[in-house]
Amino acid sequence: MPIPAPNLYPPFNIVRLSHVELIVTDLAKSRAFYVDTLGLQVTDEDSETIYLRAMEERGHHCLVLRKGEDPRARDLGFKLFDDDSLDKAEAFFKGRDLPVEWVDRPYQSRTFRTRDPHGIPLEFYVKMDRLPPIHQKYALYRGVKPLRIDHFNVFSPSVDESVAFYNELGFRVTEYTEDEDSGHLWAAWTHRKGGVHDMAFTNGTGPRLHHTAFWVPTPLNIIDLLDLMATTGWVDNIERGPGRHGISNAFFLYIRDPDGHRIEIYCSDYQTVDPDLEPIKWDLKDPQRQTLWGAPAPRSWFEEGSLFEGTAPVPAQLKAQPIIAP
Repeated sequence: MPIPAPNLYPPFNIVRLSHVELIVTDLAKSRAFYVDTLGLQVTDEDSETIYLRAMEERGHHCLVLRKGEDPRARDLGFKLFDDDSLDKAEAFFKGRDLPVEWVDRPYQSRTFRTRDPHGIPLEFYVKMDRLPPIHQKYALYRGVKPLRIDHFNVFSPSVDESVAFYNELGFRVTEYTEDEDSGHLWAAWTHRKGGVHDMAFTNGTGPRLHHTAFWVPTPLNIIDLLDLMATTGWVDNIERGPGRHGISNAFFLYIRDPDGHRIEIYCSDYQTVDPDLEPIKWDLKDPQRQTLWGAPAPRSWFEEGSLFEGTAPVPAQLKAQPIIAP
């Protein structure tokens, strides 16, 4: 299927992705991973919840860890431009018979939850409590020195359908993988903020959260994190990398938190703000699309992901697969 033409005037204005909430089974162990090892900053915590932000972020949180019995991904959060956009977003989702629930969220202004047509739980708001800048408080930098949340990647049972829906919301495709035999999309990278992606979609049983990514200053920070994880009891949580993607040109590392939630550590993609930027097409059979250089992705990277709370995944409609390492 052809990539849809960019929708430069969507019904409401999404600024960027904002935050994600993950259900974890052991807050202390998760704190040791995200704070002591990765270097995210605690902005609030109690016996049930930890709020975290990265070094360049002024909003109160980009990651919420909530204690629970079953690891799940709850809401993918997005920041809207103004209250008029929030009201228009409510009308948009109601107009497509998708659920809208207004919720109270600590540190956020008016917020509603909804779901996309495949059941991904989404959260929209306009304002979050602002915190003093810490990007020049270098004594606080540790771990991989995470600067900001960068993107989500989700398994979709139909990437064609996901791209069509999010295109309505103003997400623009930057790169995509097409199955030449069927002409269908196998994966796509879409953005709002002017990077390669805020939301990416990968063909697979879904919806499930494939990973959440954090931007770091340089590839050397990733090497430092690998040394740290290898010598502090986290070596088995290293899943894939380091390496460089063909798609996005990013230097990457994939790791798993104590509950198996996948985190990508990421840097070195490119600017995509031009409204007439042409998407880059990749063939599914081209191995350099996923790994320009480095070891190929393991089977777990293609098959495992975090379930979304309240959504049962369904098999992918497209059966095509790339070559997978044993």
